Amino acid sequence: MQAVLEDLTKDQLVSDREKFKVGDGVKVHTRVREGDKERIQVFAGIVICRKGSGIQETFTVRRISYGEGVERVFPVHSPNIEKVEVDRESVTMRARMYYLRDRIGKRATKVKEKRLFEAANK
Repeated sequence: MQAVLEDLTKDQLVSDREKFKVGDGVKVHTRVREGDKERIQVFAGIVICRKGSGIQETFTVRRISYGEGVERVFPVHSPNIEKVEVDRESVTMRARMYYLRDRIGKRATKVKEKRLFEAANK
């Protein structure tokens, strides 16, 4: 059954999507339809998790807007996503960045990185 689903959905997978990982700062350009008009809206933030595989794969982007944390979940292979730009790369210590939800202010955008952690311990 799984093989049949993979065969049906393999032509819908987007292969030219830029490679990004958890902890990266990204700008997600999405198509928004308002009536008969269409425009591009940008959602910028930090990728805090990637879940799923194949056509069901999603990623969550978190940002601070007017002092309030805002998260949005995007399907990786959605036709409504124009592009994903990577602003800032980081090498994280975890696969999920849920600890950022508890942080307030400027600390909410700081990702605990391996390079910084290893440099501090030397």
